[in-house]
Amino acid sequence: MNILKIKIKLLMLLVCFFCTITASAQEDVIRKRFQERVVQGEKITSVKKTPYSGLYEVQVGNKIVYTDSKARYLFIGRMIDIETGRDYTQERMEAINKIRFSDLPLEQAIKKVNGKGERVIAVFSDPNCGYCKRLESMLQGIDNLTIYVFPLNILSEKSRTISRNVWCSPNRTNAWNAWMIDGKLPPEAGSNCSYSDEAILQLARKFDITGTPVIFFRNGSRITGLLSAEDFIEALSAAK
Repeated sequence: MNILKIKIKLLMLLVCFFCTITASAQEDVIRKRFQERVVQGEKITSVKKTPYSGLYEVQVGNKIVYTDSKARYLFIGRMIDIETGRDYTQERMEAINKIRFSDLPLEQAIKKVNGKGERVIAVFSDPNCGYCKRLESMLQGIDNLTIYVFPLNILSEKSRTISRNVWCSPNRTNAWNAWMIDGKLPPEAGSNCSYSDEAILQLARKFDITGTPVIFFRNGSRITGLLSAEDFIEALSAAK
């Protein structure tokens, strides 16, 4: 009886091993076909079979598309279970876009503290971005919050000039608030002030940030774009 059990276990292991090889080979076929026909020059991050309808998920950078087992058909869009309302694509996108908050070089950010500042976020913001200014005004009214602002100068050379002047101000927080909330330009920085935005630009590329504003919460999740105070507080509470 023991010998029979051992044989069954060995058979099951062989079946699992064979399935793993087959799945891996299938993923390689999809990866090769996509690289040749769909995403020339772009990096395919992963290929894996989904638990629904025999489809495969192909991750290209921080984007997700779907295909069949032969990579003949391409599906672009959201995968939603209409019975439960579960958005599988949104769940995967949130997981893909998560970062480790500890990876952020907070010493390169402008620190703002509301009240005790026990809750923490980081914001990538261009000083000439209208939505960023509206976000700054909204965040002013959120109590018990520490905000690390990374000036991401992507809209114009004027953005870099303003960020340099803010960074070289005696009080960076006040200078940033004065510009973003009150529209008051910071005083011009002296020629002896050292400022470079290259590190933040590289950080944005690392995290695939292509627009502003972008908010990162302490658990690593992110939100891109402007949101209401109610939605922000809900996201902040969920990100503990």
